[in-house]
Amino acid sequence: MTGYAAPIRDIRFVLDEVVDLPAIAGLPGYEEATADLVGSILEEAGKIAADVVAPLNQVGDSVGSTWADGDVTTPEGWSDAWNALVEGGWNGLPFPAEWGGMGLPQVLNLAVQEMWQSANMAFALCPMLTQGAVHAIELFGSEEQKARWLPNMVTGVWTGTMNLTEPQAGSDLAAVRAKAVPEGDKYRISGQKIFITYGEQDLTENIVHLVLARLPDAPPGVKGISLFIVPKVLVGEDGALGARNDVVCASIEHKLGIHGSPTAVLVFGEAGGALGEMIGEPNRGLEYMFTMMNHARLNVGLQGLAIAERAHQQAVAYARERIQGKPVGWREAGVPPIIHHPDVARMLVSMKSRIEAMRGLLYTVAAAHDLAHAHPDAAARKAAQFEVDLLTPVAKGWSTETGQDVASLGVQVHGGMGYIEETGAAQHLRDARITTIYEGTTAIQSNALVGRSVLRDKGASLEAWFDRQAAVAKALSARSGLADLGTALDAAIDTARLASAWLVEANGRDPRLPFAASVPFLMLMGALAGGIMLGRSALAAQAMIASGADHDGWAVAKVALARAYFGQTLADVDARWATIRDSSDAVLAVDLAFL
Repeated sequence: MTGYAAPIRDIRFVLDEVVDLPAIAGLPGYEEATADLVGSILEEAGKIAADVVAPLNQVGDSVGSTWADGDVTTPEGWSDAWNALVEGGWNGLPFPAEWGGMGLPQVLNLAVQEMWQSANMAFALCPMLTQGAVHAIELFGSEEQKARWLPNMVTGVWTGTMNLTEPQAGSDLAAVRAKAVPEGDKYRISGQKIFITYGEQDLTENIVHLVLARLPDAPPGVKGISLFIVPKVLVGEDGALGARNDVVCASIEHKLGIHGSPTAVLVFGEAGGALGEMIGEPNRGLEYMFTMMNHARLNVGLQGLAIAERAHQQAVAYARERIQGKPVGWREAGVPPIIHHPDVARMLVSMKSRIEAMRGLLYTVAAAHDLAHAHPDAAARKAAQFEVDLLTPVAKGWSTETGQDVASLGVQVHGGMGYIEETGAAQHLRDARITTIYEGTTAIQSNALVGRSVLRDKGASLEAWFDRQAAVAKALSARSGLADLGTALDAAIDTARLASAWLVEANGRDPRLPFAASVPFLMLMGALAGGIMLGRSALAAQAMIASGADHDGWAVAKVALARAYFGQTLADVDARWATIRDSSDAVLAVDLAFL
């Protein structure tokens, strides 16, 4: 497996030119995010990712976390890497200083998280989920709960988890059976949770579990779920650690990938009930947990980007060294590396252009989070929140499906050597496979997109979003050398409008139809959003060229990558529209007895 080099130049370009971090830094509360500080943070995070976290990726895969008698041992080096993040205060980057954080924008935090995820996805799940748990307590916890739990979680002295899934429930949280029985001002929690990432580990002295459970008088279904803080080790009024809580790790899962990440089965209440405290109001737990889930969904989308970046770096390194056959049209002496074969170049360009598109999309959603949180104008906050709600399922679903495809192409570039574990290319593909499943499958993301962003108001809000994106097409059309991209993007937006209108019309004929077409529609929206992002990138890159700032051809390559994306991937908009229009009725007409 090759090493990892943080693509800081690419990241900085998206931050500054595509999502306008300098403007976000001007919002109240984000003034510390100066250009110099941003540069220092990215450089230092890149070094830690490359030198500390990335070297553990292969050992984490080959050795994995192990379980014995309720205890979990993470791979060698994991603890040292975690301590490096704690000592640098990295876990607290987006949180207020009052809890030990840096108070910096979420979009900058996402850029740092990209580096951790590319370097070692199995390791990076722990800080990712801890940050999500912090967000939930920060938003919905009492002042006393914030003071008790947040300082150690923000700094990374303690970690956090979310406990939703149960054996009989899966993604159907209405079937959750875990119980919470009142005992004074606390609750006794009992039940079993599965698929709990870092539910047990040896990195920190405490783990703060956020657990969905039902009160004795709770109504049935999702309206009867409450949210509880259930620590691994009880914490006294003075903040000191006390006795071990009644939470046991019964086992960890044996998985296709991310072997270094312990995925735990947790049993609560075998000895009378785990002691916990409720967050917020009774029966609103799922509403609160969705805050953490949406944070996780954006970050799982980020994993799609991150694993694609790592797979691409490895594929490029291999293609620059491997000698095999003379490429068609090669007229120089000798046999060059396979990167000069036209089809290898095609694969590598496809990988790179989609990586650029994913990065632009994910950072745009994170920037919208910052705007929705900190912009002084209420209308601007509302518009930003709509973009978050619209694009989060697209960012999660499309980026993970694309990341998986890019990782597969990484194996293909290696040829037969890619199928051999020692090269490391196969690990990226195995690790990527879970991303389209956890934190809501691609279908769950697609159903949310169609149900909430299209059918809820019959496409009116989405139509307004299309109108706003048309400005990018207009700007491209007005720029010399980019007019053809503007024409293509404008046509793609019009096609997306047709698909949205079809969903609304089809819903009136048969409510199953829009959801038979929901995944193709999400993939259509992802391809379109990626085109919008690379349209913005091309505009910024061409401005660099015109100003004489492109000293090494880097900006010229940015424009070329945008053009390649438009030819290779934006065309998916038309293909997905054809699938939506022509196959949805046919799918529902098939007699399932003959499948």
